[in-house]
Amino acid sequence: MATNALHSLWVEPRPTNPPNRGPRDWTLVAVLICWSLAEAVLRQDLAPRPLLLLAVLAVLGPLLWRRTHPLVSVAVSFGTLTIVDSVRILTGSPGALLSSISAALILAYALFRWGSGREAASGLGVILLWLAITYVADPMSLAETVAGYAFFLFATALGAAIRYRTKIRIRDIDQAKAREREQLARELHDTVAHHVSGIAIQAQAGRAVAASHPERAIEALTIIEEAATRTLNELRAIVGVLRASQDTEFAPQPGVAEVEQLATDGQARPCVKVALFGQFDDLSPAVGAAIYRLAQESITNARRHARHATQVIVTVTGDADRVRLTIDNDGSSGAGGRAPAGYGLVGMQERASLLGGTFHAGPTAERAWRVEATLPRTGMPR
Repeated sequence: MATNALHSLWVEPRPTNPPNRGPRDWTLVAVLICWSLAEAVLRQDLAPRPLLLLAVLAVLGPLLWRRTHPLVSVAVSFGTLTIVDSVRILTGSPGALLSSISAALILAYALFRWGSGREAASGLGVILLWLAITYVADPMSLAETVAGYAFFLFATALGAAIRYRTKIRIRDIDQAKAREREQLARELHDTVAHHVSGIAIQAQAGRAVAASHPERAIEALTIIEEAATRTLNELRAIVGVLRASQDTEFAPQPGVAEVEQLATDGQARPCVKVALFGQFDDLSPAVGAAIYRLAQESITNARRHARHATQVIVTVTGDADRVRLTIDNDGSSGAGGRAPAGYGLVGMQERASLLGGTFHAGPTAERAWRVEATLPRTGMPR
C-alpha cells in the first residue's frame, strides 16, 4: 500500500496550463530588488558584496520562471546558495546574507504547486541539502534550526495542498458537466422517441390507405418527412453528449409551458413571478426542457443563496429564431444566488452551450442578481 502511494506521487504529472509571467511577477521581483538595495545600504553586518550579489541573483532571477520551470528554478537558486554558503565556510567570510533571500520560500512553494512528482522529490533534496549547509555557515540554536526547516516544509506543504485542492475542484466541475450532459441526453432521448413514434404511426396509416386513397398516403408521407427532419435536428444535438449511465428512467420532460407552474402565490418568500412573451408552438422540445431546467435551477439558487431576496422575476421571450430566458432576484449580490462551489452555474452553462446557446450569471447595477440564457429555437449546436 505504501509503495503504491509513493509510486503514484512519483509519477504525478505537472498541472496543465500554468500561468505565464505577468505584471505581478515583475512587480514582485522589483520590490525584492529595492528591498535588497535598501538592506545593503543600511546594514553593516553583511557578507562581502560579491557573495551578496550572487545570492540575490540566485533567488530573484528564477522567480520569473517558477511556474513553467519549477525544478530548474529551484536547482539554480538553491544550488547557487549552496555554493555561496560553501565558499563562506571554506574562506571563513564573516557577515550574514541579505534577508531578501527568504523569497526562496516562494520557490519551495512553486516546486510542489507546479512541478511533477519527480521534480518535487528532486527539488526537495536540493532544498534540504542547502538547509544543512547554511546552518553550518550561520550556526543557530536548535529551536532556530527547527523553525527554519519548518518554514520550508510548510511552504512545500502549502503548495501541495493548493495543487490538490485545485485538482479536486476541476474533477468536481467535470462531474457536474457530466451530470448535466446525462440529464440533457435523457431529455433528448425522449424527444427523439416521440418523433420516431409519430413517424411509425404515420407510416402505418399511409400503408393502410395507399391503395384506396393515394392522396392521403401522400399527406402521410409529408408528415413523415417533417417529423424526420425534426428528428434529425434532435439527433445532431445529441452528438457529443456523453452518457454516464444507462439505468436512468425515461419520463416525459417539462417544457416552456410548465415554467408558469414555477410561479408562487406570494405567501412564501421570495415571491416568484413568471411572464411569457412570444410564440413557443414550434419550439424544439429539447430547448423547452432546457428553459424549464434553467429557470428551475435559478429559482432554487435564489431561495438558497440570495440574501434578503423578496421576489424572483422569470421572463421568457420567444422570437423568430431564438428564445431568451431572464431571471432577476432582488437579493444581495454578495451571495449572488449561486451555489457555494459554483457547480450549479457550471451545469447551467454546460446545458446552454450543448444546445448552441449562451449563458451568463452575475450581479446587476442595482446590486441584485441576474441569470440570462439565450437558446436557438431548434436546439442546434453552433
